[in-house]
Amino acid sequence: MTVQPIRLFGDPVLRTRAAEVVDFDLELRNLVRDLWDTMESQGGAGLAAPQLGVGLRVFTYHCGDAVGHLVNPAWTSLDDEYQDGQEGCLSIPGGYWDCRRHANVVARGWNLHGEPIEVLGTDLLARCIQHEADHLDGVLFLDRLDEETRKQAMSEIRQAPWFDGAVPTVKQSPHPLFGAR
Repeated sequence: MTVQPIRLFGDPVLRTRAAEVVDFDLELRNLVRDLWDTMESQGGAGLAAPQLGVGLRVFTYHCGDAVGHLVNPAWTSLDDEYQDGQEGCLSIPGGYWDCRRHANVVARGWNLHGEPIEVLGTDLLARCIQHEADHLDGVLFLDRLDEETRKQAMSEIRQAPWFDGAVPTVKQSPHPLFGAR
């Protein structure tokens, strides 16, 4: 098992756009294994490479029976249906807040061998795909919360024993959610 420490809110790597993977090699296979082992050890639904301090566009997911990973993913919504629900993040321990996401998405990318794959996501898997893809763009789910909920979340984070007092930034995702923002 190759469990790695997870970077926490305030770490600059979480606010940096990850680079495209160009080498589908042993290093990538080790990264996917580390992501998987760390995600599973923490009981997460997904984990992106920046959360381990690696600036590459890779994430793993385990949402019910849907398990896997995506390299250099891109996603699109399948319709205009949305879901509201509790969302958390392994980089923000213990925090769960209501966040709006697309209900149905399709993600396309590659597996660790460089073979193209497509993942259809609904409900939790759709939420996970969007959440992890945001991580690859340096966007946290806190950025997607409505203003009142974000203020509440930040208040709770500031009181969390793991928080180091870093001044947070808010970023806009390059993925449109509710039209122009």
